[in-house]
Amino acid sequence: MTHSVRDLPWLAPAPDDIRERIRAVANNSRPGADIQFLASHRLEPQLAANLGKQIAKARNDQRPLSPLSDFQLGVLAGATFDLLAEQIPAAAARHGVAAELILADYAQVMQAAIDPNSSIARARPDVVLVAVDHHWLGLDHDLGDPASRLSAALAQLRTIVEGIRRNAGAPAILQTVATPPGSLFGSFDRAHSGSLRALIDAFNTGLAELARESGSYILDAASLAERIGTDAWFDPVQHFAYKLPFAAECAPAYADLLGRLLGAIRGKARKCLVLDLDNTLWGGVIGDDGMEGIVVGQGNAVGEAHLALQRYAKTLRARGVILAVSSKNEDAAARQPFRDHPDILLSESDIAVFQANWLDKASNLEAIAKTLNIGLDALVLLDDNPAERAQLRAALPMVAVPELPADPSWFAWYLSSAGYFEAVSFSSEDAARSASYAADAARADVKSSSRDLGDYLSSLQMRLACTAFDGVGRARIAQLINKSNQFNLTTRRYTEAEMAALPPDVFTAQVRLSDRFGDLGMIGVLIARPLSHKGESAWDIDSWLMSCRVLGRRVEEAMLAHIAGAAKDAGIRTLIGRYLPTAKNPMVADHYTKLGFTEIAKDSNGASYALDLADYAPPPLPFL
Repeated sequence: MTHSVRDLPWLAPAPDDIRERIRAVANNSRPGADIQFLASHRLEPQLAANLGKQIAKARNDQRPLSPLSDFQLGVLAGATFDLLAEQIPAAAARHGVAAELILADYAQVMQAAIDPNSSIARARPDVVLVAVDHHWLGLDHDLGDPASRLSAALAQLRTIVEGIRRNAGAPAILQTVATPPGSLFGSFDRAHSGSLRALIDAFNTGLAELARESGSYILDAASLAERIGTDAWFDPVQHFAYKLPFAAECAPAYADLLGRLLGAIRGKARKCLVLDLDNTLWGGVIGDDGMEGIVVGQGNAVGEAHLALQRYAKTLRARGVILAVSSKNEDAAARQPFRDHPDILLSESDIAVFQANWLDKASNLEAIAKTLNIGLDALVLLDDNPAERAQLRAALPMVAVPELPADPSWFAWYLSSAGYFEAVSFSSEDAARSASYAADAARADVKSSSRDLGDYLSSLQMRLACTAFDGVGRARIAQLINKSNQFNLTTRRYTEAEMAALPPDVFTAQVRLSDRFGDLGMIGVLIARPLSHKGESAWDIDSWLMSCRVLGRRVEEAMLAHIAGAAKDAGIRTLIGRYLPTAKNPMVADHYTKLGFTEIAKDSNGASYALDLADYAPPPLPFL
């Protein structure tokens, strides 16, 4: 088995009948799930291109691609991009996205960005990738005035970003620049500001700052090139003959890197790492070998390898990934190392859900997802046993199951390289997520022993806070807006920059919830815009979304009470609510009628509702 990210070794090998199964997609009336399953395998470039064609055909035939999320990607490329474009749809499907690419003409990066009539501007894509390298930016070996050259390159990029935002109404994906092999001074390149390495390092730092300022995303192609090796990434023959930005052999890895970013933008990144125990977190079998027989810890190569995996899992938990256990074991035996073994780094409290029994892995993973109130498509199973991996993929194809080599030294590498937990932002609430989901399991225990819903809600001692958008919460607000699909009435997406630019007459609310088990953080968002309704002032609820974790707690009633009170204080007579149906949000189809709104219009695109505030009074609610 290869251990190069270029070859995507964590993907399962393609089945023998993969070609027939890709062709069969054409006869599937709802092919989304099959496409995602096929894309989760290690595909030769031609097979990936064929699957991409099937995705395009299904879209043209108007066949539903759910559970894949539609994503229109504009591309401004400074080199030949067609070969890459063939690989991207299959890679994006692997990460939950049905990507449609709109490519600007070859090397027309600046023109397509600043022209309001360009194909990119007319398409109004969800996001635009700016794929330029050191050649296009003019960052070549040249000792003359490095500060001016750096400033000019960053100014070009800023102009492109502003043009995309102004003309296409979309955020940008800014691609870091890889440093080509070779040097001018040798090791002194790092110390001389005019060297190509120093210039590119400074440019990438400026790119990251521009991304932060402009609400753009970052695609770290430079990091990928370093991992593959720049001698393999840069192919001078392919560059000069075909104007390829990098070696064709690296296209699948680049496409996967981009696909996981698109998935993260759409909220498709995985949330929970489910860990096997025996020969995964430690060497040996606890039930057979006992505490003294399992191998973990310093002073032993195998023990240190398993410890490295535990350390990486613990770091993932610190950044908000939920940890769970699924092990075929007696419960008491499985828990004993976490409690008593001196070299086990993970503690029992790090595990949100612990499933140790003799049930099949599929049943245990279904129980984990149910307990955490997350989808099966949010789970990643790490298991050393190839038979267990194959059975789980067959039973629950929506669960991510990376391939692992026999040597545990590579386990952490494979898990981290696969990019299941790709992020586009990070906040204090993300860091607290794992503990919050563990608290959810405790809440479920309380609910099971409560007499009724009212008794349960009162016992939680809930506190709800609704405040206007601010700079501190903006990253989390953008994350919720762009990830929430089920409890989302309109599924309108906004970047941080767009929210910061909202005019002062727009009503906003970020909603936070805590209870006696802990702080759930921000769980809801409201945006309302002024309009006239029947000649009188009204607020049009542009966005109403909530985390599904708080369903059944009457949070939506509290949110209505908040916006209604603010509207009355502002002299508003009517609230207008809209429901725009998607494949993911049918659960909120009756949201407004349940809250007392009256339907005023309905067509194939959705429905509108009105609430006369003169007739509204907030109900008693279970919040302190």
